[in-house]
Amino acid sequence: MNQLVQTEQQVTAEAIDISPSCQSGGKISLVGIGPGSHAHMTQRARDVIAEADTIIGYVTYIKLVADLIVGKEIIRKSMTEELDRAIHALEFAQQGKKVALISSGDAGVYGMAGPTFEVLFQAGWTPATGVEVEIVPGASALNTCASLVGAPLTHDFCSISLSDLLTPWPVIARRLDAAAAADFVCALYNPKSGRRTQQIVEAQRLFLRHRDPTTPVAIVKSAYRPKQRIEFTTLEKMSDCDIGMLTTVLIGNSNTFIREGRMVTPRGYANKYSMQDHATHDGEKAGRSLSTGLTGWLENLHADHQAGISAIELAQHHHLPLDYIQSTLEQALESSRNDGATEIMMESEA
Repeated sequence: MNQLVQTEQQVTAEAIDISPSCQSGGKISLVGIGPGSHAHMTQRARDVIAEADTIIGYVTYIKLVADLIVGKEIIRKSMTEELDRAIHALEFAQQGKKVALISSGDAGVYGMAGPTFEVLFQAGWTPATGVEVEIVPGASALNTCASLVGAPLTHDFCSISLSDLLTPWPVIARRLDAAAAADFVCALYNPKSGRRTQQIVEAQRLFLRHRDPTTPVAIVKSAYRPKQRIEFTTLEKMSDCDIGMLTTVLIGNSNTFIREGRMVTPRGYANKYSMQDHATHDGEKAGRSLSTGLTGWLENLHADHQAGISAIELAQHHHLPLDYIQSTLEQALESSRNDGATEIMMESEA
């Protein structure tokens, strides 16, 4: 029978004795269980859970592994009790127990790895104190959701949490705006809850400042779980969809498309190769940067500036900061001067 351990005592990390003299041989394993399906859980995650004396986790995550933890000491915690989970894990490990602290997805991606290390360091933990720490990776929501809808993450992407419980909204808004302007594919975590309903609308507004309204969006709820739901939509209609805390929102970039029920972000092969006969386009070489890569861009930038186009106009044209364009032009000029000086020196030595 599962044992539910409850405590009303408020414990702080500073109160835990974790000095080298109190070495215990205990262990904390930060386990990412992936989306929750056993078929998508790593063997290492299953092994660590089997070896653990104590299982700690959010109640929903405990339910996902219920058949793997029969007979173990179990501590169930609510959504907002992350620090309590970490503190309890440290307490039990200090007693010499093997503790599996469970996160869905990956423990290091919006999971329990960060809070646990914060608690450990606050308590003075080092590897020499006798409490071993292992992180067991798992598939994060952006990976699992992407696999269900196609290949939306095959070019540069980022993830942003819309939860403002711990992060000020202006910080989140700046990140959204920067990601939208930079044409990243973006995975939105924690997009909406019963109390937080406006954040997804604000995210949509910020993206629409930079993206076409028809930009493809995939909305995935409860990936690989019994109530899984997938919906394809567009940026302009995104906030009208059924979105909640178990949803991940994938916003495509300017090249992302949806075809035959699959969302795909091209890697850029068509910029260099013919998709019919796979031959390189004129001016391109296999294994080399594009002709419009860094070297080519620098040459063109310098040539345009020499032709009379101002740094301000170049910055506007390339959508890059003015100071970056100015410093790039100055570096090119300085490099040219150095090359000229080297040639003169070589001629004089000759």
